[in-house]
Amino acid sequence: QVQLLESGGGLVQAGGSLRLSCAASGTIFSINSMGWYRQAPGKQRELVATATRGGSTNYADSAKGRFTISRDNAKNTAYLEMNSLKPEDTAVYYCNAENVISGRIAYLEVWGQGTLVTVSS
Repeated sequence: QVQLLESGGGLVQAGGSLRLSCAASGTIFSINSMGWYRQAPGKQRELVATATRGGSTNYADSAKGRFTISRDNAKNTAYLEMNSLKPEDTAVYYCNAENVISGRIAYLEVWGQGTLVTVSS
C-alpha cells in the first residue's frame, strides 16, 4: 500500500517562508507526477504546483514567482518551498501522486492527509 505523508506546515507571519515535504512510503517503483493542492475554508481544493518525474513543473498563477516545487525521485519525496507568504495562502495543503507503480499494482492517484499552513497578517 502506498501512502503519502506531508510535513512542514505551521503558523507563519505574512512575508515569511515555509517548506513542505511529502514522502511516499511503500514498495514504489515509480511515480509519474507529484504535486501540491490546497483547500482553504469554504473553498474548493485547488492546484498549487506539480512536478513530473522528468522534471517538468506546473504552477498555479497564485504560486508563480513565490513557490517552488521540487522532487527527489530516489527518495520518492516532493517539496514545496513557499516564500513571501500571504494570508490568502492559508489552507490545508495536500500532497498528490499520480500514476504510482507499486509492485504489480498501479495507483492512478494517491492523496496525503494534508498539513495546515496558517499565514497571519
